[in-house]
Amino acid sequence: MSDLRALRNYINGEFVDAADGRTLEVVDPTTGEVYATSPLSGEADVDAAMAAAAEAFTTWRDTTPSARQRALLKVADAIEARAEELIDAECRNTGKPRELTRSEEIPPMVDQIRFFAGAARMLEGKSAGEYMEGLTSYVRREPVGVCAQVAPWNYPMMMAVWKFAPAIAAGNTVVLKPSDTTPASTVLLAEIMGEILPKGVFNVICGDRETGRMMVEHRTPAMASITGSVRAGMQVAGSAAKDLKRVHLELGGKAPVVVFEDADIPAAVEGISVAGFFNAGQDCTAATRVLVHADIHDEFVAALAKAAAETKTGGVDEEDVLYGPLNNANQLKQVSGFIERLPEHAKVEAGGKQVGDRGYFFAPTVVSGLRQDDEIIQNEVFGPVITVQKFTDEAQAVAYANGVDYALASSVWTKDHARAMRMSKVLDFGCVWINTHIPLAAEMPHGGFKKSGYGKDLSAYGFEDYTRVKHVMTAI
Repeated sequence: MSDLRALRNYINGEFVDAADGRTLEVVDPTTGEVYATSPLSGEADVDAAMAAAAEAFTTWRDTTPSARQRALLKVADAIEARAEELIDAECRNTGKPRELTRSEEIPPMVDQIRFFAGAARMLEGKSAGEYMEGLTSYVRREPVGVCAQVAPWNYPMMMAVWKFAPAIAAGNTVVLKPSDTTPASTVLLAEIMGEILPKGVFNVICGDRETGRMMVEHRTPAMASITGSVRAGMQVAGSAAKDLKRVHLELGGKAPVVVFEDADIPAAVEGISVAGFFNAGQDCTAATRVLVHADIHDEFVAALAKAAAETKTGGVDEEDVLYGPLNNANQLKQVSGFIERLPEHAKVEAGGKQVGDRGYFFAPTVVSGLRQDDEIIQNEVFGPVITVQKFTDEAQAVAYANGVDYALASSVWTKDHARAMRMSKVLDFGCVWINTHIPLAAEMPHGGFKKSGYGKDLSAYGFEDYTRVKHVMTAI
């Protein structure tokens, strides 16, 4: 154990161990072996982090938007300069392919931070004026206070950015907990940001689910934000309700991908297979639930199965790899369980099994013959598994698409513009892509409805979520 890397909390500008010395083991998902330890933070650690954030808020809230912008721009520049260190940490965290992490995660992260740096100076409100005779009113946009934030294990670095960038840009201070399985890159982000931000503005505490519960229930935070499972979101909402904290929830997804008979089949297969298997399907917006018109169903399934068979999973530095392992042993068990429990009418067209006997790799999988009430259709798999259902008309496609508890993302594949517009109106999801699936822009909101949660990430809407509105009226 002495050879293991020891990660530490970052509280009030200093790296510290858990107050009681407890630790968690951190596992490399490509090997299944422990490579580091991280603090198992308890009540004393949460108290210390919240106190640091509360003290820092008394001055950070009063910084000018331009000062917050300059600080975040420096953070973005520093992340760019230390990109290789972050890539190393993230690949060890997750087992993701190195080149894809370099090209698909660092640039968006930097861009998103720079967007929120600019957003800090662009808050708008109603015009000040006399809405009652003899009285002048105006609206102030203010930071909410200390924000308790919990990031997931599927995109540890990027989801940390989605959390802290709008919060800090708006003048809030942050206590962020990474997932217990992926703390390394977040701890490194704390080191980078600590060289730029005043102490206490950004704090990182590592720990497990209980640590997260203590953060959310702590008396200090004014807001709790989580990206995670529906179950975790419900627990956070329940905990936050005890003292009426504001809550921001980005939860699960079960994205329908509606392919009409006039779609460009090769383009659709290529786009959907990448969007379904990227990051081992561990993405709330992944193209996992394909609905195909009966006229092209068989042709489409054959092409999708061929694409899956040609998709490669493998280690961090292997060539031509689209995705790495599932993140942890529990996730491998969950994905395998969905396949093991498939009903008799389902057909595994490709994959359907673990790859190798070391680490948590799972083959690109396509399953056809499914019905709307099947478990694998209704519940989030969060793995490299694409299901296919058949529909006969637009009304049935809409009913199937909307007939789940999740409502985060969706896509429509057709050459008919009018049909695309009709579908974008009736699909009950926070995002509708047309003839593409999964691109995100910092300027556009990301967030769902129903059990996918509420609140928006990215965009000016996401920035405003971290502000409160105050009405000021004065006699003239």
